[in-house]
Parts: sequence; structure tokens; C-alpha cells
Amino acid sequence: MYTSTRNAQLQLNSKEALTQGFATDGGLFVLPTLPKVDLDQMLATNYQGQAKIVLSALLPDFEAEVIDQVVTEAYGKQWDDARITPLQKLNDQYILELFHGPTSAFKDIGLQVLPRLLHNAIDAQTKVLILAATSGDTGKAALEGFKDVPQTGIATFYPDGGVSPIQEKQMRTTGGENTHVAAIKGNFDDAQTAVKQMLNNAELAAKLGSVKLSVANSINIGRLAPQVVYYFNAYQQLVQAGAIQTGDEINFTVPTGNFGDVLAGYYAKLMGLPVNKLIVATNANSEVADFLNTGIYDRNRDFIKTVSPSMDIQISSNLERLLFYKSGGDSALVAKLMQDLAETGRYQVSAELLDAIQQDFVAGSASDDDVRDAIASVDSKVDYVMDPHTANGYVVQHQLNVPGVTVLLSTASPFKFPQVVAEAVLKARFESGFDAMAALREQRHLTIPAPLAQLQQLPERFDTVLNPEAMPEWVAQLAKEM
Repeated sequence: MYTSTRNAQLQLNSKEALTQGFATDGGLFVLPTLPKVDLDQMLATNYQGQAKIVLSALLPDFEAEVIDQVVTEAYGKQWDDARITPLQKLNDQYILELFHGPTSAFKDIGLQVLPRLLHNAIDAQTKVLILAATSGDTGKAALEGFKDVPQTGIATFYPDGGVSPIQEKQMRTTGGENTHVAAIKGNFDDAQTAVKQMLNNAELAAKLGSVKLSVANSINIGRLAPQVVYYFNAYQQLVQAGAIQTGDEINFTVPTGNFGDVLAGYYAKLMGLPVNKLIVATNANSEVADFLNTGIYDRNRDFIKTVSPSMDIQISSNLERLLFYKSGGDSALVAKLMQDLAETGRYQVSAELLDAIQQDFVAGSASDDDVRDAIASVDSKVDYVMDPHTANGYVVQHQLNVPGVTVLLSTASPFKFPQVVAEAVLKARFESGFDAMAALREQRHLTIPAPLAQLQQLPERFDTVLNPEAMPEWVAQLAKEM
């Protein structure tokens, strides 16, 4: 049974936890003990087989035939590489490409699964309105995943002026009868906080009638669980390439914003994957890296807009799940720390708890100049173009130089941030992201992912801009239309 990070007495089955998305006490749903999977069995099957094993272990209330159908549909022809998450070797560097799905970002891995699971978890009379706060990539992936899924609607909120032009264009051109998009006056944290508040807003719930709210962010266990799979798959690809032997420990470097991507790696370790260190990379919004190094989480600092906007986050929600596991399931402690964060903007953990966290995690941060230099350097050395978020990981990985085989997770196509990439690689500035994409294609002979190549011609459907306090009334109106 799932419980809340802030109340160990709460119990829900996995279908209920996935449908509800977020605990009524403000906590996140967790399994007190994560199940082990058979490593040999994981290494003997393909990506889809690995996904079935992991999802069955973490979401045991879903019938086997449902898991089979969901995985088959989620990881099919909408991926431009049959391996789903191919591993690239660049000299002595391994990069796991997580951006081969329909929106060219790693969020597709979870958001091709979550809508299908949710549809199977609800009864025929239930309608669910999905809310998604996004710093750039979750929004489009959620919109694409939930587009025209029966009995659901999807509303995505992004910071106005806080995502790349390509990311914004992706969201504002989304098709589907049940999709909705609004820019928020503020940053990602403002949007995410407002979404969390709406999920536990009694006045709003009364207005919604029979429509339930849920979430598409990685605070939903149905979004997080599928991300565990690619850690096992990367390990399998290393074994198959002869880079490691089964049982060898490896490291993963993960660009981090909301801490979901790297938390999935920790889940993989708890479930039996031989992982040495998880290397956490942040940009100039370094609250998470500073916490992992000092034990003090402090968001009382300026919010910085960077060239890696999907990581421009000051409150990393999934860190709460790590605190739960590393404290031995001490939900009272987690509740107190989260209360401190809400009231004062900071909290501090004990030396013992910090030591437990540092057994598995190391961290660093990268500046925008570091990121640009890394993109240019890797391109010139090995003829490979990284997006800015992956470049954050590259910088921190080389800063910390953790011994052993290390896999860098590449979280998005460089074509989602073409102006930054073109400036680094081509030493030229472009006013338009589409002009930058064309220049990268022509001068570097790169293939633009098909959905991005078609993007410029699509009409924009959404132009709503809201203050955060106006979000509940807007959501109530969407629910009436359902």
C-alpha cells in the first residue's frame, strides 16, 4: 500500500495513488519499501519487457494484461528509435538519449504511460482534469500524452517568458479537444505551488462537481515509475557493449530541476540496480546541489533565468520522497521539514541524515558560460551536439570526476533550445528559433526531429495569460465544460 511522505498512517492502493496524484496532507505518495526486481531477468529482455517488470512491481494493482497493453501502446511507433533510450559512446563518455519520443524530451517516457494507466484506473462514470505545472518540457509531453484520452482533460501552466520559444510554441499549438494551456505571471515555482494548492482546495472541489483533479508532474507516482526503467536499460546496454560485467557498479549523472529524474535512479538502486553514485547537476538555481552538499535547503535567494530553463526551479518537490526514504520513513520529520520550507523558505537536516544522503548522491552546479563552453567543446571534440540541460550534467560530471563508468542522461533534443545551441556551436546569434534550427541542420548536418520540423507551420491555439490567483476559477470553468 502507498502512504504519504507526511503521514505514514495514510494508506492507498497504487490505482488510488495514481488517480489522486497528490496526498491530501500535501505529501507525496510512496511505497514504504520498494520491491526488488531480478537483475538477470531485466537484462534478458527488451525495453518494453523491462517496463512491464518495473510497472508491475511499483503499481501492483494494475492487471498484467493492462500493463502489457499500456506498455505496448506507450513505446511503439511514436518513438524515432526502436531502442527507446539509446546509449551513445563518445570516446570515454556514455550518453543515454532520453529524447526520442513524440515531444523530443525525456518527459515522454513517463507521459506516454501515465494517461493510459489513468484511463484504466478510473470507472466509466469518472472524469479527471489533469493539472500540469511545467518549466518547459512536462507541459507539451503531458498535453501530447493526454490529448483526446476519454474521460480526461489536461490543463498545462507554464511561466510566461520562462520557457524556450520552441517549448512555448509546442504547447500553444497542441491539438486535441480536451487540451488547455495558460501562461502564468511568475516562475515555475509559482505555477507548481498554485497547482498543489488547487488539489487540496475544498472551495474549488465544490465547484468541480463530479470532476476530479489529478497531476501529470513527477509528483504523481504514475509519472515517476516509468522513468525507473531507463536506468536498468542503460545498464543492459553497457553489459551488451562489454563496457561492464553484470554486477559492476556504475554512476549516473542527471541534470536536475524537480528531482524526479534522479529520484527514479535512486528507485532503481533500491530495486536492485548496481549503482555507485548519482551525480546531481543543477544550473545557477543551485538549491538542490547546495542542499546535497551542506544539508541546508534555502530558497531565500534570487530566482535566475538561465539558458537551461527546464531546470529553473527553486522548490524541488521530489526531494521530499528522498527525505522520506533516507530518514527511515519518518513522516513526522518530513512533515516538519516541509512546514519549515513553507513558512521560512529553508530547512536543515541532521548530520546523520545528510551523511545517509551523501552515501548515494554527490552534486554540483554549472553557470551559463560553463554550459555554452561545454556544448562547443563536445561538438568540436567528438562531433556531438548537446542541449543546454545535458551540458549542465556534462560540466558537473567533469567537475566531480567520480571514479568508474558513468552514464550522462541527455534529457532533451538540442533542437528544443536551438538559439543557445547555435550560439555555442556556430558562433552565431539568431532572432528566431526556427532560423537557428535551420542553420544547425544545414551547417552541422543534423536531423531535426519530425514533430519539431513541422512546428513552425502549426497555428497557435492558446494565448491565455493568468495571475496565479486566477488559476482556480479558470480550472473550475474548464471542469464545467467537461
